[in-house]
Amino acid sequence: MNIETLREYCLSKKGAAESFPFDELTLVFKVMNKMFALTNLDGELSINLKCEPEKAIVLREQYSFVLPGYHMSKAHWNTIEISNAVPDKLIEEWIDDSYNLIVKSLIRKLQEELKNS
Repeated sequence: MNIETLREYCLSKKGAAESFPFDELTLVFKVMNKMFALTNLDGELSINLKCEPEKAIVLREQYSFVLPGYHMSKAHWNTIEISNAVPDKLIEEWIDDSYNLIVKSLIRKLQEELKNS
């Protein structure tokens, strides 16, 4: 997966928006103003994704390219180092998981607003 494909996939999620709130090299994807993914635009491609704490540990043990979230809560975020060896479907699945975790955490009013947008 390359940055263009990654960006397109994240933005395909309902209500997703992109921004650069930290610096010009850190692209952040949000739903209803809550971050579900962020990626670097400099150096090796990686993405930070939210994850259930128990699943985060399992993924880190199972895959060498899944690390504790860089500059994030290590319990709730993973950093995935993306290379050609990592299947796109796996990355997409983890993006979906992150997005869904954020949507589930939204207050009901925002969930309804997203559903009706």
